[in-house]
Amino acid sequence: MTVLAQTAVSGAHPEIAWAAISPELTLFGVAILVLMLDTAGEQRPGASLLVLGVTLVGAGLAGVATGAWVLPALAALAGVAQLALTARWRRRPRLLGAVLAGAGFVATIGLTAWQQATAPAQTVVAGMVAADGVAHFTRYTVAVAGLLTVGLGFGYLEERRIHRGEYYPLLLLAATGMTLLGASADLIMVFIAIEVLSLSLYILTGFPKRDLTAQESALKYFLLGAFSSALLLYGVALVYGITGSTNLAEAGAAMAVVGTPVGLSVAALALLIVGFGFKTAVVPFHMWTPDVYQGAPTPVTGFMSAATKAAAFAAFLRVFSGAFGPLVLTWRPALYTLAVATMMVGALLAVVQTDLKRMLGYSAIAHAGYVLIGLMSVSRDGVSATLFYLLVYAIMSVGSFGVLTALERRTHKAVALDDVRGFGRRSPLVAGIMALFLFGLAGLPGTAGFMAKFAVFRAGVEADLTWLVVVAVVSSVIAAFFYLRVVVAMFMDDEPPEAAAQPPLAPRGAVAASLAAASAAVIVLGVVPGALVDLASRAATVAL
Repeated sequence: MTVLAQTAVSGAHPEIAWAAISPELTLFGVAILVLMLDTAGEQRPGASLLVLGVTLVGAGLAGVATGAWVLPALAALAGVAQLALTARWRRRPRLLGAVLAGAGFVATIGLTAWQQATAPAQTVVAGMVAADGVAHFTRYTVAVAGLLTVGLGFGYLEERRIHRGEYYPLLLLAATGMTLLGASADLIMVFIAIEVLSLSLYILTGFPKRDLTAQESALKYFLLGAFSSALLLYGVALVYGITGSTNLAEAGAAMAVVGTPVGLSVAALALLIVGFGFKTAVVPFHMWTPDVYQGAPTPVTGFMSAATKAAAFAAFLRVFSGAFGPLVLTWRPALYTLAVATMMVGALLAVVQTDLKRMLGYSAIAHAGYVLIGLMSVSRDGVSATLFYLLVYAIMSVGSFGVLTALERRTHKAVALDDVRGFGRRSPLVAGIMALFLFGLAGLPGTAGFMAKFAVFRAGVEADLTWLVVVAVVSSVIAAFFYLRVVVAMFMDDEPPEAAAQPPLAPRGAVAASLAAASAAVIVLGVVPGALVDLASRAATVAL
């Protein structure tokens, strides 16, 4: 919108730094490619050859026009690669879609690393998109979560007979919106990114067309998502009315000026908090979370739990710790209250759950409260700890839902606590992996979850939020009970008679690789987290 307005006024086309948004362009481009190849049917090789020709011509023209050949060369190489992959799996379109989606996420990680190493922090696309540390770290988190989801979901979708061609484009488009949300430097871009990711997730939630629970969850998610987007947009409108700008830097500076209408400022901040609160599952805006998590396909639930939370909190950080950081005394009391309620309600309600997906849903609510501590610190250490926490939580969350995915393939129903009794005796490796993820979510020493919680709690203490940290510790102790209860059921309880006839669970292929990678990350980041902590520290460019 800002770009179009500038073009209309000046008559000149604004210069867009395409390299700075190359990760988003890659995700979007791969989504369109996968969708096109799926709909091409028997003409798939011809469509792939057409894509290669268009890519080579476009790359050549871009190289000549800009004089920079790195991205055009990478695009040409990607075009050749997709042609080779299409030729290899032209008769297996679902596998082709999964491979191309995984390649898209890997390319996103590579492009982000290249941008981080070669380009300075900047704001591009008429000041609407920030290419800085927070954006880079969010891209890493979303891409890792997406890559794990592709590996974990393939067999699940095949077995439930819901493996349709639009699944991977929707996953990639949701990831595009998430990375854009983490990079948004303008409130209009925040809203656009939220709508892009939300529309994709609404469809993914209701992907099993004949599953009434999934359809009900999708409808609830859609209705509450639309309501929260409207409230967020009202907040954006008030900010624009007060400051005359939706750019975060300009609006933040204007809101901090003495003489700004106090009542309108408070109302604008309150509406923004409510809007972000829905997206991050903060109490009392959490009511959709357990039902949606329970009804959605389990791989989608893991992706939502991990990537959506990371992207929404990145935008939350950028808006409040960054732009409206000078107004911290105005908005911190409200978030303080919400954080206490979120940590305690999430932990207490998780204790009484017997459905493991609902339990992890309430667990996600409690973790949102822990992340708020880092946000309210309004410091570089707070931002760094929050980014580190979000990446670690994403790995543990996707991994735990991945194990539930494998279990659902064995039980052919939602996994309850009784279904995992004695599971560790029959399938000790998979049960041990699940126990590792649960220990990490509980924050036990030796896991990445402990290091993430320690970083957030330390930032809170340094920001004089000691009592909030005390509440977080109490909440963590309560949460440890329901995590350990699952571990005890797996390894110490007797196996139910109906499970005796089932073979041991032995994941293979992409599922085994994804679970192994997530498990290794939880262990390594719990023992030697230094490299990732340093990366998060360098990325903390919002709170200065």
